[in-house]
Amino acid sequence: MSVSDNSIQQAILLGNVDSISKSVNQLLHEGVAAQSILDDQLLSGMAIVGERFKRNEMFLPQVLMSAQAMQTAIDLLKPHLLKDSTALKQQTVVIGTVKGDMHDIGKNLVRIMLIGAGFEVIDLGVNVPAQRFLETAAHHRASVVCLSALLSSTMNNMKEVVDCFRGDPDLRQTKILIGGAPVSREFSKAIGADGYAPTATDAVEKVQLLCQ
Repeated sequence: MSVSDNSIQQAILLGNVDSISKSVNQLLHEGVAAQSILDDQLLSGMAIVGERFKRNEMFLPQVLMSAQAMQTAIDLLKPHLLKDSTALKQQTVVIGTVKGDMHDIGKNLVRIMLIGAGFEVIDLGVNVPAQRFLETAAHHRASVVCLSALLSSTMNNMKEVVDCFRGDPDLRQTKILIGGAPVSREFSKAIGADGYAPTATDAVEKVQLLCQ
């Protein structure tokens, strides 16, 4: 194989979009299965990014560059993965910033890390009303819903979302994870959420646990 075993991982770590595009296309041309590229190189590469970020060996701008490279590779692989019904077997996570809150940096980082961990992520953006979370989770049969808020004035809107889910007989068992600067583990328990994640790396770990 002309592409080295770790070339894609290195491209992810460096956030090199051009390099990862060339490597992925070359591997596909050589007949390497898209699922193998995803599992053996892309996901393992983002796992390294997550660990380095957790240890403060990588910082947010670097992680965002790695995420861009990861997304580029996934976009190239997706048509090939869709041809194999067994290839796309990720669990789905719905994520968004709650109503009234326009902040998205933390939410975007969690989305990136979840994609890197192999989840299918539906990102609703910012200022998302409770009903939209509910409808999207139902439509996509989401395993977990992640709520973000950066303002103490909007964090209480998380409770509205949780109450909507708990009041729906078809969705009351949906797992809900919350995060953001003003929220806490105690607040999570108080509103009936299933967990709290203080960092993006913690969010991925919590989602993985909630999906078991």
